[in-house]
Amino acid sequence: MEEQLLTIKEQEKVILVGVFGPDISREEAKEHLNELERLADTAGGVAVKKILQNRTHPDPDTYIGKGKIQEIKADSSMLGADTIIFDDDLTPAQIRNIQKGTDSKIIDRSGLILDIFASRAQTSAAKTQVELAQLQYLLPRLTRAWTHLSRQKGGIGTKGPGETQIETDRRMIGKRIATLKEKLDKLDQQRALQRKQRTGLTRVSLVGYTNAGKSSLLNTLTETEKLAEDRLFATLDSTVRQYQLNSDKKVLLSDTVGFIRKLPHNLIESFKSTLDEISESDIILHLVDASAVTVEDYISVVQNTLREIGADEKPRFLVFNKIDAADGDTLSHLKRNYPEALFISATQQIGLDAISKKIVEIIERDYTYEQRQLPVDRYELVSFVYDNAVVEHIKHNPEHVDIGFKMHKNDVEKLDKMLAVQDNETN
Repeated sequence: MEEQLLTIKEQEKVILVGVFGPDISREEAKEHLNELERLADTAGGVAVKKILQNRTHPDPDTYIGKGKIQEIKADSSMLGADTIIFDDDLTPAQIRNIQKGTDSKIIDRSGLILDIFASRAQTSAAKTQVELAQLQYLLPRLTRAWTHLSRQKGGIGTKGPGETQIETDRRMIGKRIATLKEKLDKLDQQRALQRKQRTGLTRVSLVGYTNAGKSSLLNTLTETEKLAEDRLFATLDSTVRQYQLNSDKKVLLSDTVGFIRKLPHNLIESFKSTLDEISESDIILHLVDASAVTVEDYISVVQNTLREIGADEKPRFLVFNKIDAADGDTLSHLKRNYPEALFISATQQIGLDAISKKIVEIIERDYTYEQRQLPVDRYELVSFVYDNAVVEHIKHNPEHVDIGFKMHKNDVEKLDKMLAVQDNETN
């Protein structure tokens, strides 16, 4: 067991609790608790004490054991902390037992992240997604919170009203969940239509662990203004901007919600329409904070999340950001272990040209040289080629245009379909 007393500020005072043991080292658990402190800060709290306990396995009733619960109760009373936050997800029964033993508000990791998302949501879509995830998280906890009363106390005034209230609440939440899902389905359709209308441009998605600097990089590359603050989950909604690679190529660059260790599954499900921006992109730029203590852990979290949303097979490349904040030994280690990666600083505008070159390199892997004879009266075909390809030669004849060009294979298919329609009409 390890404890650390922290400076008390005039905010909601919280005690943070984590465990280490056979599956997680003390140092890893300490780093995770530091991240939990940042999450608490984002939610408006200040940690007045951190507690790390060594356990071979969590206690099924109280997670950390009854003896430790009593110690935490004394600590919270002495430090004036009304809230205790655990770095893992707790069962409804564990939350109830810990609340009873400490007389404090108990929040687990998923509950804290959901609270942050609720406070950061700005658009109607984000608010709807967060509310759905919160209700799905709340439902089993609400149910058990009511049913335990009739079991433990019994007697007059507990059985009937308790059952009636729980069924009423469950029906109300169930109806609200159904309404929100219907609303999100409509939003999904709108977003899908918007994505289909972005024709002719390669889509590049910025992904990364939360606070990797995606918004800052988007601002710098596209010369636009977007919220970019040094806090977790500053961005919840996807933002799409045009990015000029060179004189003849543009791409659509999108930034969306950051990933994090143990991201609640309900959030991933609720944010499907936002995350589809990633799964339907052509290229993924995986941004990593080079100054982070657990860089490899962050990389692994993002890779696992990409796999979960079905985007792990997309062409992607690593970009280590914030190299101005990383020490020399760390950078040397990363360059040895990730020789194909790029190293940049979005805020200091270091190494940004390499990003454009890398995207062009990936795009051109799917480009082929083609030659076509286009009817002279089909001006839209020639216009399509000029809009979507690099024209290398063109020769005008009385009945057709001989044209040679480099074009993405997807656009070649579109052009051939346009030609096939014309041939069918002629025949």
